[in-house]
Amino acid sequence: MINNPQRSESHALSMMYGTYADILFVLFPFLVVGMQRLWVGRLYETLMRPDLSIAAAILAGLAIGKFVLGLVTNRDLGRYKERIVFFIALTLFVVLGPSIILILSILGSVEVPGFVAFVQPILLIIAISLYTTAVSISNILTGFGTGFAAGQTDMPATQNMVSGGSADTRPAPLDLPRRAGSDGL
Repeated sequence: MINNPQRSESHALSMMYGTYADILFVLFPFLVVGMQRLWVGRLYETLMRPDLSIAAAILAGLAIGKFVLGLVTNRDLGRYKERIVFFIALTLFVVLGPSIILILSILGSVEVPGFVAFVQPILLIIAISLYTTAVSISNILTGFGTGFAAGQTDMPATQNMVSGGSADTRPAPLDLPRRAGSDGL
């Protein structure tokens, strides 16, 4: 297949844009609140409110969902299950737990300590990184990130046998009819 590297690169680029679109969609309401606080001259207040922790908790929850999706989609990938469970535990331990604790602590106290202004952005950055990793892992495990889903024929025989086929049979690529006048994309 001549177009496989281009198709794989195009798919990876599309997944990257989709992932960051999800992140921007989650962060948009917090951007609006931050801009409103900037307008009235109280931007520092954004760092002392639970807004960034809420955004980090939302992204951590989405990341856990993507990790679980990768875990349950293909049951034949047993060797990766421990890694995915590790990433789920890491997300819970490093982002979701501290974010929820910060949200409750900020809302429940009159005086917010100054370290919160540094911890919340760090939690948000880690949450974005883990969500991006979760989407990548989920796509790889569901077959979208590999060339095998696009009809690549160099799949190892052992992997093909795990998926239920014999060493000689390969799944045929999906042949979709093209519209008249298309430029071959």
